[in-house]
Amino acid sequence: MLDAAEAAGLYLHAMCREGTCGVCHAHVSEGRYTHGPIAEGALIDAQSGGVLLCRCRPQSDLLIALPYPLADIHRQPIQPRGATIVELASAGSDAVVLKLAVTPDAKLGQAADFVPGQYMEVGIPGTTIRRAYSMANLPNWDGQIEFLIRLKPGGAFSSWLAKQARVGDKVELRGPFGRFVLDESSTRPRCFIGGGCGFAPVLSMLRHLAEFQDMQSSTLIFGVDREDELFATDVVKELQAALPMLRVTVAVWHPQGAWHGFVGTAAEAFAKLLDQGGEQPDVYVCGPPKLLDSVQSVAAAHGIPPSQIFTEHLGAA
Repeated sequence: MLDAAEAAGLYLHAMCREGTCGVCHAHVSEGRYTHGPIAEGALIDAQSGGVLLCRCRPQSDLLIALPYPLADIHRQPIQPRGATIVELASAGSDAVVLKLAVTPDAKLGQAADFVPGQYMEVGIPGTTIRRAYSMANLPNWDGQIEFLIRLKPGGAFSSWLAKQARVGDKVELRGPFGRFVLDESSTRPRCFIGGGCGFAPVLSMLRHLAEFQDMQSSTLIFGVDREDELFATDVVKELQAALPMLRVTVAVWHPQGAWHGFVGTAAEAFAKLLDQGGEQPDVYVCGPPKLLDSVQSVAAAHGIPPSQIFTEHLGAA
């Protein structure tokens, strides 16, 4: 369906294109189709016509409901951009920081133009393999892009990063994409929840708020499995200094040593926060499907409406 839509000049939201992330989910209400395999835990309700458009093959005309407004559909293809790796460094036990410099272009310029929370697709040189990752930095005129990427054993992009990628290598970018962005019209408190490298878009949003010296009450919950997976702790301290109304909880699910912070999942830390009472926050959560499910369950149990919950899935590696 994604290919068919693009052939008609409609560029729908998608990320991994491999049935993993769930970003391209939609509902078919009329028509016949077949559905290819999807990853375990992909968030669709097949009984009610839920599909992933990257795995949906139409057998007739289809009537499809998309979970976003018409204005969010791109009508022009996103032109690829060239970029160069300028830094590749470890970030915790199984993650890396990948920094790119966008290649200046006569038509497209050099700026890294995106909204905090959005993502871009990055291509492995010499292949058709692309993976989507959220930016961790802020938009800028210098063309600097920063990603936080968790290395998954056997993952195509992960393997390339771990074994072949070097500073100076050229890559191709497509984007920005995504609707996981701040509702800056809301005056409610905000709660940001990042699981592992789901911290990247949250970090970009918080950097944006710090840049504008935002004074709304905010909470950051950063969840990892083990304390050796923590990274960017210095950046978090800088954000706390720049945002006096920001509270931070680091949740470690299975600490291996003498951990003195919160022990448990990010969702459990979220539940503890809500149990304290107060105004219901807008919730921004990025991470694997299990984290999103857990956070949404906690939010529902505390009466937070779905309209106040903004989510982004982590894609394939």
